[in-house]
Amino acid sequence: MKASPTLTNNLQAVLADLIELHIQGKQAHWNIVGTNFRDLHLQLDEIIDAARNFADDMAERMRALHALPDGRSATVAETTSLAPFPQGLINTKDAVDRIVAALEAAVGTMRKVHDEVDEEDPTTADLLHEFISKLEQYAWMVGAENMKASASVTTPDSKPSSK
Repeated sequence: MKASPTLTNNLQAVLADLIELHIQGKQAHWNIVGTNFRDLHLQLDEIIDAARNFADDMAERMRALHALPDGRSATVAETTSLAPFPQGLINTKDAVDRIVAALEAAVGTMRKVHDEVDEEDPTTADLLHEFISKLEQYAWMVGAENMKASASVTTPDSKPSSK
């Protein structure tokens, strides 16, 4: 099978976002400071590895479909849907928010192109399903760092308050 121009463009959009996600993850990994630094630093490694591997899978799938992936930095910078990541040190709370936004933007691109990809090549749509599932899981797990609990929990040693 040979990818149509539409399929090629859709897969290229996904590829650019995955490459940018990898780069932004590294930028955050190197420059985060603050509360829970170590855990976030290590968690970013997982996201970086997944983004890099997903980008490679996408580029190789494109080649299998006789499409030409373009991972050049200029192309990625011009075409990614991810917002730019700031330069310099970034506190863990802000880094969490930015990484979650980047994960959600990458997933948004995948969801946006999914139906056209599935129509032409269900096999490639299966790759998108895998990527979406894992990246949404990372967004939830990283985002939990900044979430506020909505329930109060009592333990056997605590007494309920009387109001």
